[in-house]
Amino acid sequence: MSTRLAINRLRDREPLDDEAVDRFITRYGSPIVEGERATFLWRGHADEARVRHRVVGLPDPLPLAPLPGTDLWFVTTVLPAGSRVEYQIEVRRGEAWEQFNDPLNPRLAHSPLGSSSVCASHGYQVPDWVSFDPEARPGTIVEDSIRSKALRREQPISVYLPARFNRALRYPLLVVHDGTDYLGFAAMRTVLDNLIHRLDVDPLVAVFVPPGDRLREYANHAPHARFIARELVPLLTERLPLVDAPEARCLMGSSFGGIASLSTAVRYPGYFGSLLLQSASLVFTDIGFAHGGGPAFDPVVSFVNRYRAKPTAVVERIYQSCGVYEPLITPNRSMVPVFRQTGMQVRYTEARDGHNWENWRDRLGDGLSWLFPGPQKFVYE
Repeated sequence: MSTRLAINRLRDREPLDDEAVDRFITRYGSPIVEGERATFLWRGHADEARVRHRVVGLPDPLPLAPLPGTDLWFVTTVLPAGSRVEYQIEVRRGEAWEQFNDPLNPRLAHSPLGSSSVCASHGYQVPDWVSFDPEARPGTIVEDSIRSKALRREQPISVYLPARFNRALRYPLLVVHDGTDYLGFAAMRTVLDNLIHRLDVDPLVAVFVPPGDRLREYANHAPHARFIARELVPLLTERLPLVDAPEARCLMGSSFGGIASLSTAVRYPGYFGSLLLQSASLVFTDIGFAHGGGPAFDPVVSFVNRYRAKPTAVVERIYQSCGVYEPLITPNRSMVPVFRQTGMQVRYTEARDGHNWENWRDRLGDGLSWLFPGPQKFVYE
């Protein structure tokens, strides 16, 4: 078996004509993953072509080079085992730039900002509990709204009731920030159905809460915290058979949603038993005030700086995750010992992934089964 990269074997082929390139693309597609090397391809005529991504540690953009005598462009880079990268192709014709998904790659990831192409290296697998399982009984999503005095608006919510929901029982409550996005881009309804069906997660009620002005309300905003702790949770506890105790309440969110979760717990210490923080925007400064995040991060940095100066235990347990390819990896790593020194139990995990919804989706099985372990988890742990 040849150890030479496929693109190098193509370069030596004679004749290197359109038919040879056609056969090569039909066989390999794009990107070509060989060991810890990934070769990105684009085919077309342009003055310049490159790969755009948001992977900390790789040059952005990655310039594509034309293969002499052809209309094929390529670049090879290192991609460690288990990596998952989202990217697009960008080309320049004259003064005009155009950015688009890789036309040679059918694999896409979706987010509120649109879609991106996905490159997965050897060792990465989509967890099997992400996909629809016909044997898993589906839970129910109930659409509702709450008139919030704290937020001064009607707040829509989506309430997940597990399969076999029984009002004679009592259920823990999971409050999900950016709830609409977790349902739409992290397959969270299917994930809950599967994890509960497999007995990895105890049956629970989840409330999915979309934000209003997200950057304002999620950045340590007192009215938002008051809505969650003094309006939403009490109302759901009144309407549904929930366990009315801190240990049965969990706040979760990603990015700014992680800050909303933590800051709500800080404002109402002891009211929630756990937090699930995914790539939380835990930006801080050790000296001075320059953080590089822009004005939206000013209240976040102020909040995290104050907490770091006087950390306190606000919940019993925190599940915290982050991607090693995102800029937030350093502040997330730095906050783990800060949380632990308060006596809170912290489970921290990293993935070779970026700041995106599929990274957060892939961590849900580990996080939810640790915070809400079902009987299957008790057997093996």
